Order: sequence, then C-alpha cells, then structure tokens
Amino acid sequence: MKLSTKGRYGSRFMLDLAINSGKGPILLKDIAKRQEISEGYLEHLVRPLKAAGLVNSTRGVHGGYMLAKDTGQIKLGDVVRAIEGNMDIAECVATPESCHRTTFCVTRDVWYKISSTIKDVLDSYTLQDMVHMYQHKRESHPLMYSI
Repeated sequence: MKLSTKGRYGSRFMLDLAINSGKGPILLKDIAKRQEISEGYLEHLVRPLKAAGLVNSTRGVHGGYMLAKDTGQIKLGDVVRAIEGNMDIAECVATPESCHRTTFCVTRDVWYKISSTIKDVLDSYTLQDMVHMYQHKRESHPLMYSI
C-alpha cells in the first residue's frame, strides 16, 4: 500500500498551482524547477488532471496552467483519484461481484475499512488547507542562508 510517484508528484504539482493561484497561468517549466520534477513527467500528469476538470491550460506567450476551481473546492482525494484511478486496496472492495466470497469474507471487511479511511483522510484536505499548512511550515522554518 504505497502511493505511486505519479500520485505524489501530481499532488505537489497541484499544490504549487494553489500556492501561486491568482498570478495568472503558470509555466510548466517553472513548476518543474520549483518542485524538482522533470517537465516531461509533469506533462503526463497534467492530462488526467485536465480531464478531471481540475486544471485549465492556455496557450501562447502568456500561457500556462492554472486551477480550474477555487482552492477550497479541490480535495486532495480528487487529485489522487484523477491520477491514480481507483484507490481501493483490494479489487473486491471496488467490485464485490469479482469474488464469490464477498458476502462472508471477513478480510474484505477489513480491506473496505482501510480503503474508506484512506479516502476519508484524502477528502478531508482541500488545496486551500494544504496552502495554509505550507505557509505555516514556511513561517515556522524560515530558510537560513550562510555566507
């Protein structure tokens, strides 16, 4: 049970857009540099986020990417589901008909509870919550420079 690199990087991409929202479209290369993720990799992550209606893009000299909704309307669960797809930890949780043991399987009940808890936690955070957490961390741990 491990979140993939796509899920982690996609979440960082969306948080970067949220932190910089209100500044107009943001270039992918700028996000890639700040997040230390290759631009090519981010290009692959943008597609499912656009398809899910979470990101908009504009072309041209002043083009780039921006959130399609307000930061308070986008849940971390929306982002992860757009990139990862179904997040249930076992096939029988998402499709009970895939197993003839579903009605009496105790382990499925546990898998269901784990999957539900993961979804609940991811859906309890909006991008706005994460922006506040980011700002708090920056205030608590300012960058130190030494010469």
